[in-house]
Amino acid sequence: MTIRILIADDEALLRMAFGAVLETQPDMATVGEAADGVQAIRLARQLRPDVVLMDVRMPGTDGIEATRQVVRISPRSRVLILTTFDLDEYAFAGLNAGASGFLLKNTRPEELLTAIRSVAAGDAVVSPRITRRLLENLRPHISDGGGADHDERLSRLSAREREVLVKVGCGLSNTEIAATLYLAEATVKAHLGRILQKLELRDRIQAVIFAYESRLIHPE
Repeated sequence: MTIRILIADDEALLRMAFGAVLETQPDMATVGEAADGVQAIRLARQLRPDVVLMDVRMPGTDGIEATRQVVRISPRSRVLILTTFDLDEYAFAGLNAGASGFLLKNTRPEELLTAIRSVAAGDAVVSPRITRRLLENLRPHISDGGGADHDERLSRLSAREREVLVKVGCGLSNTEIAATLYLAEATVKAHLGRILQKLELRDRIQAVIFAYESRLIHPE
C-alpha cells in the first residue's frame, strides 16, 4: 500500500528536500505541496492524504490551526508537526490539536521515513524520552483537571486499563509497560487499543494528555 503524503511548509527548498527523500521510497508518494496553512487545509480536503508533514510557522493560518482543521475535515489523515527546535513552544499545541507526533526539521532521512510509516499505521511518533521532556517543559499548558467529562470516561476503564494508561502517561513504551506489569507486549497493545476506544482518543499522545488532565498522573 502506498502512503500518500502532503507536504506543508512555507520554504520551497524544504518542500523540495522532503519530497526528494520520499521519492526514494517505493511505498510512499507525495500527492501535494502547500506553502501555507490555508492551502494545506484545502489540499487535505481535496486529496485526503494518509500523512501530512505540517510546518508550525507559516504565514496566515499557522500549522497549529491547520492541524486542527485537517484532522476535523479528514479524520483518516495523520499529521506530523515539523519544528525547528527540540521543544518548540508550539509542539504541544500541535499535538493537542490532533497531530500524531512531531519531528525536528533536521531529522535524519531514515528517521523521517520511519516516523511517516509509524503514523500511517496508526501509532504516534513521540518517543518515551521525548514524551517525558515534553510534558516536563510544557506542563503549564495542560489544563488543570478535566472535570466531570474526564471522570465519566475514566469510569469506563477496567483496573488493568487504568494501570496501562498511567504507564503510558509516564512515557513508558509498550515494551517497558509489558515488563513492568508482567504482560505480553501484544496484551499491552490490545489494552491500549481498548483505552483509546473507550476514552474516544485519537492516539497515544492524546492518551498521555488525558492522563495528566484527568489528574490520573500528578505533576509532582
